[in-house]
Amino acid sequence: MTCIWILMSTLLIGGMIPNRVHAKEKVMNNATATLRHEHEAILRMLDAAEAAASGLNRGTRVSPETLSGLLEFFKLFADKCHHGKEEDALFPLLVKKGMPAQEGPIAVMLHEHTLGRSLIREMSEAADAYPRDAAAGRKWAEAASGYARLLRSHIEKENHVLFVMAERMLSDAEQLELAEVFEKIEVEKMGAGTHERLHALMEKILRETKQEAGV
Repeated sequence: MTCIWILMSTLLIGGMIPNRVHAKEKVMNNATATLRHEHEAILRMLDAAEAAASGLNRGTRVSPETLSGLLEFFKLFADKCHHGKEEDALFPLLVKKGMPAQEGPIAVMLHEHTLGRSLIREMSEAADAYPRDAAAGRKWAEAASGYARLLRSHIEKENHVLFVMAERMLSDAEQLELAEVFEKIEVEKMGAGTHERLHALMEKILRETKQEAGV
């Protein structure tokens, strides 16, 4: 089980994919489609992070388990799994096909990956101090809000600029081969049993976020 299934399960919770088998076949045969669909899962969890940040800024107590769960998702799914596919497979292939590495979209995306990791570290440090330190909650909220803004802008650029360029450069055979490489990267980076744990974690966080919002 890999983060493809984590993605599908998350989108099914939100009613965004009516047929799991059809959707899985589509994303597994096309690398950029896989990354686009993973963006949908990340965006839903950014909604949850922003909801937690809003509560913390109002002085509402947010469960430390919620904060650590969001961090685990962003560290493992968004960074190691999703960004790992881009950095280890997609970007090198695009460079090989002629896209510059030191300037343009790839350079921008790599810089933003680094910025995101810095914000995750800030969130992690604040989560370690929360709730003992009252200011830690506000620090977590500030870092989480910054992370959400960064990733929303980042995803917009990838969906509408980088991936469009990639889809023009890559043949169907290259897309399929890259999607197969993605599967291997997921296993290497995520490890056995991580899917089930993250799947349960996401369901819990999304459910609790909806309950807190009165949905």
